[in-house]
Amino acid sequence: MFILAAPIQIAMVQSIPILFASGILFAMLTLINTNLMQPPIAPVGLEYVASAAIQAGIDVDILDLCLLGHPQQALEGYLRSHCPILIGLSFRNNDDCFWPSAQWFGPVLADIVAAIRRHRDAPIVLGGVGLSIFARSLLEYSGAEYAIRGDGESAIVELYRCICGRADLRRVPGLLYRDGNRVICNSPAWQPGLSIRTDRSVIDNRTYFQKGGQIGIETKRGCNRSCTYCADPLAKGTALRLRSPSEVADEVEALLGQGIDVLHTCDCEFNIPYDHAIAVCQEFINRGLGDKVRWYAYLAVEPLDAQLAVLMRKAGCVGIDFTTDAACPQMLKAYGHSYGPEQISSAVRLCKEQGMVVMTDLLLGGPGETVQTLCQTIDNIKLAGPDAVGAGMGVRIYPNTPLESLLRSVGPLESNPGICRRYDGPIDLTRPTFYISPALGPDPAGLVHSVVGQDPRFFLPTKQGDSAQARDHNYNANMELAKAIQAGARGAYWHILLQLRTN
Repeated sequence: MFILAAPIQIAMVQSIPILFASGILFAMLTLINTNLMQPPIAPVGLEYVASAAIQAGIDVDILDLCLLGHPQQALEGYLRSHCPILIGLSFRNNDDCFWPSAQWFGPVLADIVAAIRRHRDAPIVLGGVGLSIFARSLLEYSGAEYAIRGDGESAIVELYRCICGRADLRRVPGLLYRDGNRVICNSPAWQPGLSIRTDRSVIDNRTYFQKGGQIGIETKRGCNRSCTYCADPLAKGTALRLRSPSEVADEVEALLGQGIDVLHTCDCEFNIPYDHAIAVCQEFINRGLGDKVRWYAYLAVEPLDAQLAVLMRKAGCVGIDFTTDAACPQMLKAYGHSYGPEQISSAVRLCKEQGMVVMTDLLLGGPGETVQTLCQTIDNIKLAGPDAVGAGMGVRIYPNTPLESLLRSVGPLESNPGICRRYDGPIDLTRPTFYISPALGPDPAGLVHSVVGQDPRFFLPTKQGDSAQARDHNYNANMELAKAIQAGARGAYWHILLQLRTN
């Protein structure tokens, strides 16, 4: 395996058979991490896919552009000396999901495809969570031959076999490909059980830990919730697919063996389903991992009780980010939630009683938001008492969600006064497109600032006249966060930023 993680140098070469002729290395499958966001986030999805391909007997190279000082030069240098049969591009983030920054990474993906085309004609396949949400539009925009929507582990193996002439494209789960002027979209194969066998040695996780502060793991995939705005069911399926607790614990032990002791679950919400969360925690406890690792998780407000909170803390969990979205009955219902402010307060209390630091994330300004509902949400969140509050302004509109249907039902999006975007022409939901309720007035972010006051727990939206990242928690290109990690800070990014603010 060839892993390039330094400017124009071949680093960390592991011995596998590679054909050599006329100064060219003929690799079978090259997987490229295209996510250049800083602080860097280890590409766990790419590592899972690479591990599956290796276990299927495929020779794999990894080109990790995120760890390179000059990614464009490194890419071109690699392609001049390597001739892959198939090239896979991992596309983790379509955009930064923040208003008003609204940074779109589609052009970066298209530039990488173009750079590959200047040197090699091997077919290119796109994958990753960011790709899965916008698979067809990004396939067409980038000019790649293929895209995989959903799980990539078995799909990349099947596609490789197709390229080698041993399989049919119609059998590749989740594959998008062209047939003349048509784009064929195979349905993803959401397996009822999820097994990911990996020792996490494919990616340079140690360097990511040094530069990024945390490493991700998955305990399951899929989301069976009905939040009106969320694209997770589109990217990961609506059926919950669970990994065995022992397999998850094996992975944690493998990372600990590399000196990595701060993790973050990449699940939609760790506590859904409840019984699986209990089982994972119990496995960690049985192996003594709770004394060796610190981990963070996204949690739904429900289901949560004292038993789960106690077990999570004993299993090593130190921080929780609740996807509360709102804290007034009207907006909670609008977002598709069945709980209320009382349940939010109870969930925060249960976690804080066990010594876990708690953040609640809000989506302010959705359809139906008024000054009154916004004030009610902020007042109720203050009463709930979390350690930190992400007060995001504006709701990202994803295609094929109930939110999109609701907004289109009242007229064209182009003429909707609540639409916020930084591009011209027709609405293109592949590009960052947000909704902010017009009822909040001409300066909704300023309204949030005035209602919150000087409460240091709130990460506030950028208001008119503020410099970028004045008080928000956008992690993209956050130099304050990057410097803290460089100085030794470890943990969830919101927790590091909170500590910088309060210490």
